Amino acid sequence: MSGKTDYSVVNTDLLIIGAGGAGLRAAIESAEAGIKTTIVSKSLLGKAHTVMAEGGMAAAIGNVDSQDNWKVHFTDTYDEGVKLSNWKTVEIFAKEAPERVLELERYGAMFDRTPDGKINQRAFGAHSYRRLAHVGDKTGLEMIRTLQDKVIHTDAKVMDEFVITKILVNNGRISGAFGFSIREGKFYVFRSKAVIIASGGVGRLFKVTSNSWESTGDGLAMAFRAGASLMDMEMVQFHPTGMVWPPSVRGILVTEGVRGEGGILLNNKGERFMLKYSPVKKELDARDVVARSNYKEIVEGRGTEHGGVYLDISHKGAKFILEKLPSMYMQYKEFAGIDITKEKMEVAPTTHYHMGGIRVNPETTMTNVEGLFAAGEAACGLHGANRLGGNSLSDLLVFGRRAGKFAAEYSKQNSVEPIDDKEIEDEISRVMGFLNKKNPENPYPIINELRESMSKRVGIIRNGKDLQDELGTIRDLKEKAKAVGVTGGLRFNPGLMACLELQNMLSNAELLVTGANERKESRGAHTRSDFPETKDEWKKNIVFTSSGDTFEMTFSPSEEPPEGMIVNIQKAR
Repeated sequence: MSGKTDYSVVNTDLLIIGAGGAGLRAAIESAEAGIKTTIVSKSLLGKAHTVMAEGGMAAAIGNVDSQDNWKVHFTDTYDEGVKLSNWKTVEIFAKEAPERVLELERYGAMFDRTPDGKINQRAFGAHSYRRLAHVGDKTGLEMIRTLQDKVIHTDAKVMDEFVITKILVNNGRISGAFGFSIREGKFYVFRSKAVIIASGGVGRLFKVTSNSWESTGDGLAMAFRAGASLMDMEMVQFHPTGMVWPPSVRGILVTEGVRGEGGILLNNKGERFMLKYSPVKKELDARDVVARSNYKEIVEGRGTEHGGVYLDISHKGAKFILEKLPSMYMQYKEFAGIDITKEKMEVAPTTHYHMGGIRVNPETTMTNVEGLFAAGEAACGLHGANRLGGNSLSDLLVFGRRAGKFAAEYSKQNSVEPIDDKEIEDEISRVMGFLNKKNPENPYPIINELRESMSKRVGIIRNGKDLQDELGTIRDLKEKAKAVGVTGGLRFNPGLMACLELQNMLSNAELLVTGANERKESRGAHTRSDFPETKDEWKKNIVFTSSGDTFEMTFSPSEEPPEGMIVNIQKAR
């Protein structure tokens, strides 16, 4: 206990922040390695953003298209990253994804089957072959259910409804973390040899997003303040199809599985416009291509009544749709009153995934801070400038496992660093400082203004003036945010969480927009109307490192893969 403020101490070998696919898979690996593992989660166990991934997980198993192999998957992934991916990360991923999917099946995942009983695989945008292992259109939910069941049968300790506010570092090495229990309203110090950040992305920076409420980029901001480098922050993927109507559901994901199973995109004239933009791949081109095509149709006046385009799969018939896309059927029936077996869906681009994040070693997933690891959407290096659909779920498995494995090895080789009592007292003062201020600023209008302005100026098509204006807005909001506060205490106080998340969101937004402003070209998901070409001199990653109250921006040339890694392939479609 502290002399000033009471807090509980948890001693553990490894602390995992986040209980989505990456965090749970890491916990299985570390617990089975025999180290004391603790998982903390901002939301309830089983309610991670991973459950919202629907279409499937990519792995070159070759059950449907036997020509598929890891080199083709490598080539597809590296091509979609537009030469910003770390080729070693992509190689590890493409080689290990099949075994991780088969392992998930052994854990109990109930995949859809081919007629001969193998895991079925569906087509997805920009994949050369049918590669996505799936469970109808609720694959992420099945992944979480399976991993969660496996975790609770290990010795790993799960502490959900928990907010971590600071990563603790001593002598350049991890010493633990600090946070509080939402349920108990009590502070905790975690003394730990290693920490894995698996807390997801930054999608809630934008007003229109498919991301759940947890995705405020807390892990990125905390890692950055702890000394870890962030990279590719400007690279945000806008999924082509989010719900449009009614407004209460705007942005909710409409899985790419709809297009993978034969859905077509139409404008208000009934034209299948992807025949114009991508005559070969059509609706199954890369997400950035389809999203920009949808956006162009809408802004040029060929959109729907509510500002979208039409997605139609009704021609496949009710039996097929109810079998292949049951969740989509229910989603539209319950939220929009539309029967997709008979009617067209209205869809528009929605903020979906952050390719940027914490820079890690491709092999070990460790950051430049000793003992600090990252995996899943919180980490970067695999997806480069654009993520291939379906790669995110298998990413969680491949690098979640690696994070757990190497964090376990690290913790076995190192002792716990001491924690500075003053650092704890300072962090308690910072958190308590948001409570019961005199005439505090309400955090919610600031959050709303940030999300509105980010969606308006830093969306699918960007330009220098908008980006400069957004940097000005972020600076103004940072000043306002110094005065935010709420009443009440630590226990079940969403206003306090908003105050804490706002600081993280502003930090991430500033780096994201700075990177977007600096990258004077168009590449993958980053499109500049004032710099429409992709330029060879920009084949480099933008890296941010914390420097006191500010940050440093450097550039890291992206290495080409070794000769023979990229293969030429006659596409299956």
